Amino acid sequence: MRAPLLKPSHSRLALILAALAALSACQPEEKVINRPEYVAQRIQKVGTIALAEVSREPKNGEEVYKAQCSACHASGALGSPKFGDAGAWGARIGKGYEALLTSALKGKGSMSAQGGGAFSDYEIGRAVVYMVNGSGGKMAEPAKP
Repeated sequence: MRAPLLKPSHSRLALILAALAALSACQPEEKVINRPEYVAQRIQKVGTIALAEVSREPKNGEEVYKAQCSACHASGALGSPKFGDAGAWGARIGKGYEALLTSALKGKGSMSAQGGGAFSDYEIGRAVVYMVNGSGGKMAEPAKP
């Protein structure tokens, strides 16, 4: 039987050195990794911030309803109470303004949260009152903040 050329521990060392040499040969040069297009890829934006108009007059309930709420409440889509349907709104109106506003702002059932969107909480509240009053309820307009 022939003796191995290298001892097992020497074989492992040679293998490790060969792997390191191969890896170091694959490293890009400093000039390549600092090229503007590669730097731009590494520091690209991960998000954006949109500033909303803050100095505008608040929308009234009807305007908010038409822009936001009517998509479902005009037709009763997804089980929403249809605007003007006193029967569908009756039990909801009985829960009071705060409960309705909370449902609108945080979402309920198929309705997604309306808070934090294009309209302020105050404007959403005005839309709630508009829908309630247009559906047989008698709620007062919320106080302006």
